Amino acid sequence: MALLEIDKLSAFYGKAQALHEVSLSVGAGSIIAVVGANGAGKSTLLDSIMGLTKTTGAVRFDGAEITGCKTKEIVSRGIGYGPERFNLFPFMTVRDNLLVGAYTARDDIGKNLAAIHKLFPRLAERETQETSTQSGGERQMVSLGRALMSSPRLLLVDEPTIGLAPKVCLEIADVLRRLRDEFSLTVVITEQNANFALSLAERVHVLETGRLVAEGRPEDLANDERLAAAYFGH
Repeated sequence: MALLEIDKLSAFYGKAQALHEVSLSVGAGSIIAVVGANGAGKSTLLDSIMGLTKTTGAVRFDGAEITGCKTKEIVSRGIGYGPERFNLFPFMTVRDNLLVGAYTARDDIGKNLAAIHKLFPRLAERETQETSTQSGGERQMVSLGRALMSSPRLLLVDEPTIGLAPKVCLEIADVLRRLRDEFSLTVVITEQNANFALSLAERVHVLETGRLVAEGRPEDLANDERLAAAYFGH
């Protein structure tokens, strides 16, 4: 059963078109990846799902149309978002940054904090530390944790491995799998790191200059020429 359905979604920044009739579906309880080079439209796709861009087409979550809804309403319906650039408050503590994400799920604060500390023990150890003093990997953990504070059923994560060491990438992959397996979350990631996406996702969608050019199981796409073309132009 599809939890998220995107039907002929186009996105615009002024007169410039960034997405061109993108269609895909995401099954409940799965991890899917959207991969592509820098500028392919990956962040725009997630922003559009969250109601942050001007769009045409349709986005449905759990069978209900959310196209045109305000971002706060989309979050309250059960979609969490961890953007690429973190968008953390650098001079606020880890704990306060996490609490910012709880504004639509205030009754779940204690339960969600406990779950996040279980996933990321370092955040429990450093909850009074300002995020400006943390490593890139720790800030990514805070970003993911803040998205989880909204009690989502679907988690969108933009470029979770960008700028991170391989060891930290493995930690992030483990957390995303646990979110699916232990917390029954559905996860959508965007990635420039194709190897990371192929190792983690159950289905991979290849985005090139705002258009979906291929999709399939990782084992089917690993040697697909369209994947190479999306990254390297050949």
